[in-house]
Amino acid sequence: MYSNFVVFLKKNALAKIAVIILNWNGCELLKTFLPSVIRYTDNELANIYVADNGSTDESLDFLRKNYKEVKIIELQKNYGFAEGYNLAIEQIKEPYTLLLNSDVEVTQNWLEPLLSYLETNSDVVACQPKILSYREKEFFDYAGAAGGFIDKYGYPFCRGRIFNIIEKDKGQYDKTIDIFWASGACLLIKTTVYKEVGGLDKDFFAHMEEIDLCWRLWARGYRILCVNESKVYHYGGATLNKTNSFKTYLNFRNNLCLLYKNLPNSLFSTFTLRFLLDFIAMLKFLFGLEFKNAYAVIKAYINFFANKKKFKEKRLDNISKTINKDIKIIYKKSIVFDFFIKRKKYFYELSINEPI
Repeated sequence: MYSNFVVFLKKNALAKIAVIILNWNGCELLKTFLPSVIRYTDNELANIYVADNGSTDESLDFLRKNYKEVKIIELQKNYGFAEGYNLAIEQIKEPYTLLLNSDVEVTQNWLEPLLSYLETNSDVVACQPKILSYREKEFFDYAGAAGGFIDKYGYPFCRGRIFNIIEKDKGQYDKTIDIFWASGACLLIKTTVYKEVGGLDKDFFAHMEEIDLCWRLWARGYRILCVNESKVYHYGGATLNKTNSFKTYLNFRNNLCLLYKNLPNSLFSTFTLRFLLDFIAMLKFLFGLEFKNAYAVIKAYINFFANKKKFKEKRLDNISKTINKDIKIIYKKSIVFDFFIKRKKYFYELSINEPI
């Protein structure tokens, strides 16, 4: 479908992608996953970068010794996922940027379909491939699957994964569709648009920053796709596993920031219900003797309110630039209610608008 188009791109010097892998003390991950990126990335279409967040392990020595074709962007300290990518993208000139986690195994022909959709659809500015689990390759990956969505109360879920239920890939989501958010594990975006909307929010540090970015894209009239002709495998949890209390803190805090920054209306009613649901989550942690996670929820709220003024400025800026206030692809119901009360465990049981 896109083979002739790719041949054309190879002849056009401007049609280049910067594949950027953010690394922090991930030498072992680079040893495991970088070979597939080198093998399956056409160097006429893309340059491969490793943006190093001030690693203290042997990452840089390993790269310089074994992968001279990889371009290194050295950052002086660990800026986190969001600001690390922002600083790296400031230094590249390619018209397309692909954010790639260091624990992703790519496959043959992984880049070409993604690039083709962005080049041939002017309002599509970002996309992701189908993301499967590296550990169980017949199943979708937790963080991305076949595209991300969000409900009216800010709870994210995926086509292929709702909460802890992960589906087996049987081809049920092979249609390329509009999605609300593309996973930061493997996200291709037009570089100029990334900079135009402000990139990833450094105040998120890590987790949900790509959802915030994608919300801004939709609000400004752009579209995001999951392109299932492309496929990668994500190891997941290589930096922070799901039981880590710092990850719990980031997820709860960043979700509050996400809503406050981007929700154009219904703030009071949305936050009232979110408070109740988060309070229940905290009680669940307590009853499960997960005291660090329970405290992480409290800490998330303390930090959110302490920094509310800063995020209010961002909210006002976002709202002033919003042209699409009613984003149809946002799930207008509660995924919590549907999952736990109505027992809808799978994405295909939901009614999601598909604008494509």
